[in-house]
Formats: sequence, structure tokens, C-alpha cells
Amino acid sequence: MKDSLPGQRLAAAGLFLYAATAPHSIAAAEISLVIAGTGWFVRTLRLQRIGVRHTIVDLPVWLLFFWSVASAALSAEPHISLLKLQSLWVFLLFYLTQAIVTRRIAVLLIVTAILSGMAGTVYSSFDLLRGRGVIVNALAPGSPFHTVGVEPGDAVWRVGERRVYSVGEIDALIRTAEPGVRITVSLISQGEHIERPGFIVTAQLQTLPSPSGITGSMRSHRFRASGWTRHYETFSEILQLLVQLSLGLALANFQNHGFNRRFKLATAAALILAVGIGLTAMRTSLVALAIGAAVVVARAARGAARIFVLVSVIIILMFGAAVVYQTRAANALWFKDPSSSLRWQVARVALSRIPQHPVFGHGMDSMQRHWNEWGFPGKDMIHLHSTPLQLAFDRGLPALVFWLWAIFACWLLVTRAERESRDSSDSNAHGVLLGLCGAIAGSFASSLVNYNLGDAEVALAFWWLMGIAVVLADDQRTRPINI
Repeated sequence: MKDSLPGQRLAAAGLFLYAATAPHSIAAAEISLVIAGTGWFVRTLRLQRIGVRHTIVDLPVWLLFFWSVASAALSAEPHISLLKLQSLWVFLLFYLTQAIVTRRIAVLLIVTAILSGMAGTVYSSFDLLRGRGVIVNALAPGSPFHTVGVEPGDAVWRVGERRVYSVGEIDALIRTAEPGVRITVSLISQGEHIERPGFIVTAQLQTLPSPSGITGSMRSHRFRASGWTRHYETFSEILQLLVQLSLGLALANFQNHGFNRRFKLATAAALILAVGIGLTAMRTSLVALAIGAAVVVARAARGAARIFVLVSVIIILMFGAAVVYQTRAANALWFKDPSSSLRWQVARVALSRIPQHPVFGHGMDSMQRHWNEWGFPGKDMIHLHSTPLQLAFDRGLPALVFWLWAIFACWLLVTRAERESRDSSDSNAHGVLLGLCGAIAGSFASSLVNYNLGDAEVALAFWWLMGIAVVLADDQRTRPINI
């Protein structure tokens, strides 16, 4: 009955659109969720039932939310922290998903997301072959790009949020801009994407033969893959989740059906997505991939299958290490690059300040007003690159405890469901649950050295998957909530 309601069909369509766009665009993902939420609201009015179950995840998640609200109110900069609260609502996708998804469409949603991630990986490979931007050989003395820190060897690949592939395109964008308008600049420097606030276009600048003052013609092939976005961190984190799901589907089908077509397709998907992670040159995502895959293998694979997966993971790690060596700064492979050094410096400062505000923390994003005052190095304000550390610093140690509790509750929910589904005839449902075990393990490992909780796209994807887990768990101990 539920599947035939107009509101339900609209809600399901919204989630399918979300699955297709989640790896690529936060804007498209949010529009998709608005569609899904609208359909759910119409259906709820019709059925007088919201379709949400009580689970062991509820209590720690809501405690973390309300503690975050209290922390924001007591922040060193409450007007900043209170505005940041809007980013916390991503966990509601956990409830929206379990209210909409049925067992019939759960696996189809996962397959849609996997295919979308594979498309992003294929495009990234093409993007690397094609190249990005223009490598700067030299800058004229009056070039406006001096003001944004461009050095010879850097590549300018976006001007005014538009991709460019030649000096002529850059000059044309400057000439057609409104005088007095600031245009942003995106650079690639030593493989890293750097966003600069840009420079103000003047009428005098537009009259020059070459307003950019750039000399160069070659495109850069030394950059980190990011699909259709420019955020390689987000892209790699979502691919890591999708690799585990593909691997889980492959092993579950292999256990029940041997080398059937679904096993081969899922294996191919896992390998393609893993290559995509390697192309992002994200060291942490590569390690998370290995940890998550080890969990999946330990729970399902035996004999030759286990050896095949482990050898494949080693090959992917070697490939990823080669990409890191070729793409990123010198010594990045050994964590002796400026990025790693800055992370350690920032972490030490944060750890030294947590005892000053251990209960409610300093407040979300309050460090933006006190970066150097509180002892953080440099002028570029960054996050702490660690979810536990960021939570303790921003919202206090109780918030960290609630988050760890929530992750452990997710782990218990998924692993119990996976064990109970092993004898099921539905290999695909078991495969998704098996993959989710690896996804949680990999995501948690990555969170120790990445603030993935603060990445809306990654957080949405995580809670979407946990909502699907609740549907597939079909736990009779959960109780529906009626209105």
C-alpha cells in the first residue's frame, strides 16, 4: 500500500535523485532531499504515520544535538556558533530515509549511488588526461595574479568560478567582467587545490593587451581527482563508502552463488571506485579503504576470496602511494610535507586549549575570530582535521562521548543485522549490510585524522546509509512512531 501512494512515489524519486547526485553536488543533493521530504510529508498526512522506528542510535544522536545547541549558546562567539547549528540537521536524513525506503528499493538506491560514483571516477580519469588550467611560466610585473600569490609552476584553472584552459580565456574573462568587481581565482600548486579571494578588476586593467599578465600554454596534469566537484576530500570520502558497499555485495553474492554475474559486476565496481580513491591522492582515505575492506573480508571471505581481496587492496595501496608521490608535495608520502606539519601544529594548539573549556568547548567556528589570538599558526584558517579533536574543542568532551556512543550504536545496529541476514536468501540485502560494516569502520578510521563530520556531503551520505541499514535490519524490537 505504501509504495502506491503519490507522496511515497515522490519521496522515493527524491531519494533516487539524491543517490545519483550525492557524490558530485551538495546543491543537487539538497534539492533532491527537499523533493523527498515533500513527498514524505504528503504521505504522512495521508497515513497519519511518520514511518520512523526507535533504534539504539536515537539517544546518543539527540544528546549530541542538544549538547551542541547548549555549546553554541555558551560559545566564545555565540552569534557565529548559533548560525552554525543549521549544519547539524543532516542527521535527520537518518530518519527521513528509514521512513521512505522499503526493502524493495533499498538495494536499488545503493546500486544507483555506486554507478554514480563510478561515473565520477571515469570522468576524473578523463579530466586528468585532458588536464586543467594553464601552468604559469612567468608573470608580468603588473599582473593582478601577483596579489593572489601565484608563482611560476602553479596552474590557474578557475577564474570567477569558471574553468579556464588558456591564457586567452583568462584574459577574456577579465575583459568582460564588470569594473570594480572582485573575481575569485582557483589554483593548483604542488597538486593541491587552493582557493583565493581574487582581485578587483579595473577599467585600466581591461585595456592592457594581456590583462592577466600570464605567460604559459601547458595544462596541468598534476592535480588530485575530484569528479565533477573541486573537493577531492569529499569525493574520496564518499567513494570509500561506496567501495565497501560494492565489496560487500560482491562477497555476499560469491558466498551464495559463486562467480555469478552480480559478483563480477560488484567486483568490477569496487575496483573502479578504489582506483578513484587512489586518483584523489588522499592518504587517509586509502588507509580507511584498507581498514574497511579488512573488516568486510574478516566477516565474510574465506580461502581464495580472502586472498584475492587482500592482494587487490595491496595493489590499490601501491597505486595510491604512487599517485601521492607523483602529485603531492615532496615527502607527502612520508607525512613530512607542509600539510602534515601544519596539521600537527594545529592539533597541538587545540589539545592545549581543550582543558580551558572542557565541558561546552569554545563554540563551533569561534576560532575564526581568534585564530592567532588562541595560538594557531599562520593566516589560513583551517579546521582541526580530526573529528574527535574538533568535537572536543568546539563542543566539549561530553559531545565527544556522545559522538563515540552514536558511532558504536551504529556499529552494533549494522553488525547485528549483518549476522542475522547471513542465512537469508536475499544476497543483495546481506551484501549491503556487510558493506556497511566496512563503511562504518573505514569512516571512523578516517574521522580520526579528518573532520568528515563537518563535511555536509559526507555526513549526509553516512546518515542516509544508516537509515537504509535500519530498513534492511527489519528488527522486530524496533517500534514505529505514530502521530
